[in-house]
This record gives sequence, structure tokens and C-alpha cells, in this order.
Amino acid sequence: MTSLAQRPAWRLRRPDPARVADLRREHTLDAELASLFVNRGHGDPTRPDLDMERHLARSPAQLHDPMLMPGMDAACERLLKAVHGGETILIHGDYDVDGVTGTSLLMRALEMIGAKVHWHIPNRLTDGYSFGPHSVDRAKDVGATVCVSVDNGTSAFQTIADLKAAGVDTIVTDHHEPPPPHPEFGPLPPAVAIVNPKLHDSTYPWRELCGGAVAFKLAWGLLKQLSEGDRVDPLHKKFLDEALAYVAIATICDVVPMLDENRVLAHWGLVAMRSTTNPGLRALLNKTGLSGRALNAEDIGFQIGPRINASGRLGSAERAVELLLAKDERTADSYADQLDDLNTERRRIEREVHAEAREAAAALGDHDQAPVLFIAGQGWHQGVVGIVAARLVEEFGRPAIVVGLDGEQGRGSARSVPGFSVLEVLNGAAEHMLQHGGHEQAAGLEMRADAVEAARAAACARAHELIDASAGAGAPPLEIDLDLPFGEMNAGLMRRLGTLEPYGPGNEKPIFISSDARLASEPRIVGADGTHLILQIRSGTHVLKAMAFGMAHRVSELRMGEPLHLVYTPRWNTFRGETKLELQALDFASGARPPLDGV
Repeated sequence: MTSLAQRPAWRLRRPDPARVADLRREHTLDAELASLFVNRGHGDPTRPDLDMERHLARSPAQLHDPMLMPGMDAACERLLKAVHGGETILIHGDYDVDGVTGTSLLMRALEMIGAKVHWHIPNRLTDGYSFGPHSVDRAKDVGATVCVSVDNGTSAFQTIADLKAAGVDTIVTDHHEPPPPHPEFGPLPPAVAIVNPKLHDSTYPWRELCGGAVAFKLAWGLLKQLSEGDRVDPLHKKFLDEALAYVAIATICDVVPMLDENRVLAHWGLVAMRSTTNPGLRALLNKTGLSGRALNAEDIGFQIGPRINASGRLGSAERAVELLLAKDERTADSYADQLDDLNTERRRIEREVHAEAREAAAALGDHDQAPVLFIAGQGWHQGVVGIVAARLVEEFGRPAIVVGLDGEQGRGSARSVPGFSVLEVLNGAAEHMLQHGGHEQAAGLEMRADAVEAARAAACARAHELIDASAGAGAPPLEIDLDLPFGEMNAGLMRRLGTLEPYGPGNEKPIFISSDARLASEPRIVGADGTHLILQIRSGTHVLKAMAFGMAHRVSELRMGEPLHLVYTPRWNTFRGETKLELQALDFASGARPPLDGV
């Protein structure tokens, strides 16, 4: 039977020389950059969606008119009526980064134009995701007559109907796929407006916005309607320019395709964040040591996002929202300290759950016995099970389903390896779950504690069927962009690679292989759990540090003096005010010849 844990083969991409030459000539690019762009589909006549001029320009003029969004006219009309009539508006977000930033953005926009506005985000541990009875209770508590969702609501048929019955009009802003029709309410919930680029009748030019970006579009549309002409007035434009920082955080952390509008929003949001006057964002930048320098997607994904997320992961997202809404430095610094403490606590909890989960996963046996790691534990914090599942996938090379049990019931998260649907695995165990849903690579579930064994057996049985059906396909290869002499990976090339940023799905970081490398010194095992390697790589006198995350178990494969074929992506690392080029090792092999397909 095919194994899911096979290390992937290496495949060197071979871009069409004619397209490379065309891009070099038309856009004055060097050979490396032109090759990278061709590898991403630019210059391909079958990919009209990839316009090279637009991609290079990253111009704000490329942003689409918010009024093209489905439901935008009705949403703006109802909000303006509420503002002018002194009605109370409730912003209803979600507890992840996308929902928190979008909620904060709309709060600031509505406060700026004089609205009476409150916010509500469900508690992960007590309320669960999206709308529920808590939503109606909160609307009644604040006396709201309008409720605006952020990053959720397209599937909330019953709660939106309950809000309507309570005299509350709902405006949904969301980016999730619409659900199947409801037997009572029809194709969509009974909202006043549903602003979502993925609605079936949507003609909006770009459907892959995150929830925070859709909220930004609503703010933009509203401010546009308030202006006398077609353009937003200068004060409101200044707000929107600064609010792009929120949108960049949401876009990067929600891992949406980094193309079209998302690329523009992320790029200019990173620019706005560097010079932000927002007390909360400034406090976050100071706390993470990112103040005063150019920011990239990695800074947001590894430093800013986890701190905003920590609050919601451990229960309530209140402190994250209050940070982003803080109006003075003292308040902002206090909330930034609290989020930093929560992130530290989240990491501690994650380490403890991971240690127990890893032991439980190892006890399940090999791939034939357990093609999917389905594990559960009493007291495992439900806010970290998704992160733990992702780590188990990296370590074991198998899909992982991790359930945190709290007495008789539990909630879990599932993560998968590329090309294998963990959602289909959960479908195979559906009869043993209370509910589940998600995507091919990530999903969530709720279940009873006494159903874990049966669910595991059913999930593994379904996984065996899927593996057998794809026998011979093997693991997806590690796609390498360029074979590069190690000495050419230098600061000059790294600065030129900045043209490709910001990186994300559809615009991935470039991956190189250098086969003329050696170890400059013995590898060092590092990390709180001893799972990472620090390598010093040299070719001649050129030496660079490489981080090999999660590869400490492979240290015996590395020997001083032997040829080393290193697959890596480069990055800037700033430490104590000094920025240096370093590498992130993705794979390596020793020997005379690299294990490349066709080589």
C-alpha cells in the first residue's frame, strides 16, 4: 500500500526559455527573476488572470470598486439610515485574526462618522464559531437594531431569523462559500444584505478576499456614499489608507491567494503599518521588535498574527479587539503586554498538549495500522489542537485529527498532507461525530468522548480506501524553482527578489537548490523541544546560516566534508537591529548527485 509519509521527490522546474526571454525583454528583468515569474504562470497565454504589469505595479488603482460587491448598495443604505437615525449598531466578528481585525476596522470607521456602535465576538470555548443564541442576547443587551457580521454569517440561517424576529436587521460581510439551501429559509439567510464575493450570482471581479478585506470594502463603500462626488473625501481617504494595515494582517494570516487585489492590499497594508499612528499597532510593533523597518508577510505571520490570535485561542478575543481599538499609548501598551503574556501561555499549553499528543500518535503504530493519526485527550485545550495537528503532520508525514475532550464531549481540528483530503476522511467517520466540516487540508469537528475509538477505526478505514485508490501516485514532489550556485545567493539577489513580495498562496516564496555546498561547522540541535537544526553552509568563503525546522531527527545524515545538496528559501533575519540574509532549509541530501527528477 502507498505510504503517505514518503519524503517527496525533488523536481526542478524548467521554465520555457522563450517566455523567460520575453519577460526579460518586456520588463527589464534579470534571468533569475524572469524564470521565477514564468514558474508562477506569468507569460503563459492560457493564464490571462496573471497580468505581469499589474503584478509588478501593485498599484492601489488596481483595487476594485466596492460598489461592485453583492449586497453593497443595500448594506450602505441600511447603515446610513442607522447612523442618521441614531440607531445602535452591533459589529459581530469572529475570534481569529481575520475576524478581530475586520471587527476593529468597522468599529473605527463607524465611530468616525458618529455611529452608536458596539462589538461582539463569540468565546471559542463557550459559544463556538459564528452566530448563535449569544448573538441575539448581545444584540438585546446593547439595544441594537442593526447587526453587521464580519468573517461569518452566510450560513447562519436560524440565528439571523431569530435576530429579525427580535427587531434586528442583519448585514452579513463574509467570504465563505454559500451553503446548500435551507428547507425553511431558502438559499440564503433572511438578512437585509449579504456582502460576499462568493455568492452564486456575484459578478465581483475577485472572489478570494478574506473576511477583513470584505469588511474594508464595506467601510470604503459606506464612506464613498457619504462623499459628495465619486471619490472619498480626504479625511476618510486617510482613514482607509491607514486601515489597510488591518487588511494586510487579515489577508496574510487567513492564507488567501496572494494575487490580484490581495497582493495590492497586503503590499500597501504593510507599507501603512510601518508608519502607522494607531496606538495598538504601534504597541504590537514595539513588543515584537518590528518598529522602524520594512515589514514582510513572514513578520505578520510569525510575530503579529500569533499575538492577536492568542486571545481568541485561549477563550475570549476581547483583549485583541481592545488593543486594536485603543486610543492612547498607555492603554495599548497594557493590552500588548497582556497579549504577549497570552501568547507565551498559548505556547506553553501547546507544548504540553503536543508532548502528550505526540506520545499518543506514536502509540498508534505505523502507516498500515494508522494511516491517519486520530487522537484525543481529556483536558487538551481546544484552542491549540489545530496547531498541534499541524505539527504532527510535519513530524509523522500523516494526516492528523486532534480532539480536545472536556468531559463527555470534545472539539477537534484536522490537518492533512498535500494532495490528501482529510475532509473526506472525516466524511467516512461522520456517523460517529456530532458535526464536522472544512476543506481538503483543514477541517473541524465535534464529537462525544465515547465515540473516539469507533471514529478512529472508521477514519482509518476510509483513509485506506483513499490511499489504495491513489496507489502509485506517490507524494507530491518538492518543486524547485532554480538550480543556483551557492555563492550567487547573496544580498543583491535577495533585494531583487523583493519584487515578488508579498508572498502567499499562488505567489509562493522562491525555492532554490545549491549542490556546491558543504557544512562549515557541525550542525546544532536547538529549540525548546530539540526538534530544529542550525546549519552553517559554505561554498568557498561564502557562508550562510540555515534553519532546518523539525529536522533534528535527521542530523545523522549530515557529515562534515561531504557534498551537500540543499533545498531552501532565503529570508532576511533581523536580530538586535542587524539584518542578515539567512536560509530556511526545506530538505537536504548528501552524496555526489542530487536526487532530482531527470538528473
